[in-house]
Amino acid sequence: MARFLYTLIYYLILPLILARLYWRGRAAPAYRLRWRERLGWFKAPGFAQRPLWVHSVSVGETVAAALLVNRLLKEHPERPIVVTTMTPTGSERVKALFGDRVFHVYAPYDLPGPIMRFLRRLNPSALIIMETELWPNWIALCAAQGVPTVVANARLSERSAKGYGKVSAITRPMLQKLSWVAAQNAVDGGRFVALGLPQERLSVTGSIKFDISVSEELRAQSLALRDAWGGPKRFVWVAGSTHEGEDAVILAAHQQLLAHRPDALLVIVPRHPERFDKVGEDILRAGLRMVRRSSNATVTPDTQVLLGDTMGELLRFYAAADLAFVGGSLVDTGGHNPLEPAAVGKPVLMGPAVFNFADICAQLEQAQGLRFVERGTLEDVLLALCDDDAARLRMGEAASKVVNDNRGALDRLLEGVLQQAPQR
Repeated sequence: MARFLYTLIYYLILPLILARLYWRGRAAPAYRLRWRERLGWFKAPGFAQRPLWVHSVSVGETVAAALLVNRLLKEHPERPIVVTTMTPTGSERVKALFGDRVFHVYAPYDLPGPIMRFLRRLNPSALIIMETELWPNWIALCAAQGVPTVVANARLSERSAKGYGKVSAITRPMLQKLSWVAAQNAVDGGRFVALGLPQERLSVTGSIKFDISVSEELRAQSLALRDAWGGPKRFVWVAGSTHEGEDAVILAAHQQLLAHRPDALLVIVPRHPERFDKVGEDILRAGLRMVRRSSNATVTPDTQVLLGDTMGELLRFYAAADLAFVGGSLVDTGGHNPLEPAAVGKPVLMGPAVFNFADICAQLEQAQGLRFVERGTLEDVLLALCDDDAARLRMGEAASKVVNDNRGALDRLLEGVLQQAPQR
């Protein structure tokens, strides 16, 4: 009955959802494209075998999914893969990462009609949901059609668990239909069980984000970038995946840094492309000399800020920097992935709101590879570290060690996924 009422309400508000999609298209026109796919209307390729369906809601989950998808493509090339996302930025990352090696389509809305159209067109052998993107009708209808559902690299923050707990009449039956949950840690796994997941369907496999690979090509590209930015003597810091409400704090801290180190360079990378122009205006309004990455203009000694208004380059930027600030953490967003700068041996700064990566951040902080900052302390920590090469080196080495010591989750996840979705 609870899922019936949920579905009824969803159908009633569907016109508003479509209107919001159109409205978001004012700032990001890609939201207005391919909207029919979200209702399950698309042309599917003729697969020789039933495909694996991998769902990654947006950019962060897609980057994590890439580790699993690339392994599957390499070791099981005979198995076709469908990757769904919810956002245009996620779609762009899928195309950039995989090209035509996978079939990409927007995920269907959580309504029986769109879902059944999707399932009939693709006939997946299993659904693999990255991290936590749980939709009651998806899971119920996949179970009814005999499609196993796996939650891979699963995480469930305390805040999210409380939210799911408030609708336990929907949550508990949904979790009981899951085939397997591969949790990042025991705490997150325990929250799934407390909400209704059968204990025997839980495994703690660790976070596959520790299995991030840094190619020699990327390292070479980062060295070339650093030379183009002014070489090793120039202090460069990257503020990655920033959100509204953080940029002003970061720009103010950089202005204080410039008073101490006039040649310092800030590379600021907003999380969402629709904010590129707004952040560019903020930089100019602050009186800072800016170059946009998309312009391919030269970064000169007079350039004070490089606006990273391109997609897919953040890891390269981190590798080319002296220090990284990871955004979404000075606002109540929950933070983004600190393992990207850690994997390339960079000291990491984050604000206090890191509930999306609480366990990982705790490990990095305990190892002294990460320092937490507040809005009022970012500039002080930045000034202290910019002059302390030895401290930055120690932090970077400690962060890198945490990554290396925790590798192996991908192997465990891949083994479990193949057990849940045998070839057929």
